[in-house]
Amino acid sequence: MTQLTPDLLERAARVRLACFDVDGTLTDGRLFYDAEGRESKAFHVLDGQGLRLLEDNGIAVALITARRSAAVQSRARDLGLQHVHTGVKDKAATLRMLCASLGVSASETAHMGDDLPDLPALMLAGLSAAPANAHPWVAERVHWRARANGGHGAARELCDLILEARGLRAAVLERFGAA
Repeated sequence: MTQLTPDLLERAARVRLACFDVDGTLTDGRLFYDAEGRESKAFHVLDGQGLRLLEDNGIAVALITARRSAAVQSRARDLGLQHVHTGVKDKAATLRMLCASLGVSASETAHMGDDLPDLPALMLAGLSAAPANAHPWVAERVHWRARANGGHGAARELCDLILEARGLRAAVLERFGAA
């Protein structure tokens, strides 16, 4: 995990749009196929709760993934996420489009990804992040790395960092009766 510096906390406090890769970030990166070729994925509930907490506190969440997947669409629907982009070839272009449509600057975005296709979006985002097990070429180029691996709570760590930096921790805890 990367140290929490004043610069990192300042970047996190500016986030109004948080984008997440799926395979290797919201999942552990493994792909499962049944005998008919249907794909399935496993998502961590901690990550899902973190994504909802961001949305519930006025921070837009987007999923941006290179693969087309019914499982991703189902998970996004389950979480009530509106910004779901599958089959994306250029993640930075999608991030730019989201910024324009939401009236958010690139410096007000976070992007979390684990592999080379994420690099253009990571380099554009005001806060770039990666799971602990991200590819080394990606891990060495981001502002922050989670302690957890992809699919094992890494996204939740980023969500918590953003909420904390924006001063929302107490409000979130109060909502759950733990003030």
